[in-house]
Formats: sequence, C-alpha cells, structure tokens
Amino acid sequence: MKSLIVLSLFGALSAATARARAEMRDAATHEELALQYRKISQEDPTRKLAVAKGPDPSTANPMKSLLGDSEVLCFNGMVTLVPKRAVLQIPKNMAERLKYQPGAKLLSWAEFYALNRGWITTVEVSRVQAAGNSPMAEVTQKQISKSANLIVATYQSGPISVLPLKIPVENTPKAPQS
Repeated sequence: MKSLIVLSLFGALSAATARARAEMRDAATHEELALQYRKISQEDPTRKLAVAKGPDPSTANPMKSLLGDSEVLCFNGMVTLVPKRAVLQIPKNMAERLKYQPGAKLLSWAEFYALNRGWITTVEVSRVQAAGNSPMAEVTQKQISKSANLIVATYQSGPISVLPLKIPVENTPKAPQS
C-alpha cells in the first residue's frame, strides 16, 4: 500500500514537471519579424564610422600584374605560373618552355610538377636563403650547375623567389688624412 502511494506521488510530480517544461510561448508573426528586419536594415553602421585619414589605399598600393610578377612554364598543352626568380637554371634546350602556348590548360604548381618531374628539378631553400641573407650550400650549387633539368627553387614544396645574395658591407674605419 505504501509503495502504491509513493508511485502515485511520483507520477503526479513527474506530470507537473512535464507540464512546466511544455509551457507554451507566443511565436513571432511574419509582420513582427518583417518590422524588426526593416528597423535593423535602416540602421546603417557606416554612418557611425569616422572619416579615414591619410592617403587613399587604392592609390598608395597600386594593383600588380600576376603575369608580370610570374614566370610561365608551359609544356605539352599545360601551363603553370611560378614567381619571378624562382627558376634558378634554364637549359638552352628548354628555353621554349618558358613561353606561353595559346590554348594551354592552366594547372596549379603541384599538378604541373607531378606531370613534368622528368625535366623539372626542385631545390628546397630556407626563407633566409630566399631573402638573399644566406648562401646556398656548395653541394646544392654544384648540383644546380651540373643538372640538365630546369631548376625551380621551392619552400615547403611551393615555388619561391630567390633574391640575389646580399654581400655585407664592412664597416672599416677610414684612415686619417694627413
């Protein structure tokens, strides 16, 4: 008998909690939502911004040409772009491969290199070497000079420009003039 009373009390409590959870609320109507949207869209946040000072960024930083800053590698109806100065060696018999052939299909560097590994060799360089602050290892330089392939400098498997080596200027004191 006691268990029946406990079960009935438990059932009454769970029904009361279920009713509390299933409390109904008013839903917004289409008209209310449209009114809110209209109010929000009429508030222009750019009106609150201060006027920018300084030179116009569009004239200070003129657009550059992607083709002007790139070398074209084209072979067998496929073409890719690499940065200027990324090609370290061009054999005489491969000079024609640096000219665009009309109708060639543009590929990413990874796709183009995968299809043309036979005549392209990559040399991995560090950021310091690419900036011209450190020379390449002598072994690498010998490999480049002896190779019959087109050599492309890469950084983390992507082509990168290699600037000429910067020769440090020695700060020698001037001799006193007499």
